[in-house]
Amino acid sequence: MKNQKPTRAEAFELLKKYNKSESLIRHALTVEAVMQHFAEIFDEPDKEKWAVIGLVHDLDYEMFPNQHCIKVREILLEEGWPEDYIRAIESHGWGLCSEVEPIKKMEKVLYATDELTGLITAAALLRPSRSVLDLEVKSIKKKWKDKRFAAGVDRDVIEKGVLLLEMDLNFVIDETIKGMRKVAEEIGLKG
Repeated sequence: MKNQKPTRAEAFELLKKYNKSESLIRHALTVEAVMQHFAEIFDEPDKEKWAVIGLVHDLDYEMFPNQHCIKVREILLEEGWPEDYIRAIESHGWGLCSEVEPIKKMEKVLYATDELTGLITAAALLRPSRSVLDLEVKSIKKKWKDKRFAAGVDRDVIEKGVLLLEMDLNFVIDETIKGMRKVAEEIGLKG
């Protein structure tokens, strides 16, 4: 597959080749759904591209944690992935483990929502329902203020991503939740 658009099936096989952790696979499925959801909001012509990029955004994280967002270029070039896919994936680590700044709308969405899905997942798991289906923005905003809650989630990255998108934080949180609801069962957040 040299510089051709990877299919979802190919992307998922590649994800499973480099990631064995169930939580990382769930996170990949979560970000895939959120990216697809935002592609629908923006009426993007290639929604599968957005979804595939979300699916493999942490491809190198489990096996190469110290080279996250760096090793992925080598892996995807070897697999013949197009440059714009690789660049988008690299950009989600901007300022953390990558110097690639998110420029395109797709890159900005990935940058803003990757960390946000972690916060939403943690909040959903604490609910009596253990579900994202009854989770609302106000619950996330309440947890947002408690820096000890989901302390590993970099709220500054989320805010920076939302600023890059020139969108309202509440809107981005709400739409991220809606995207996650579409795959609630697959990601273990149906309750």
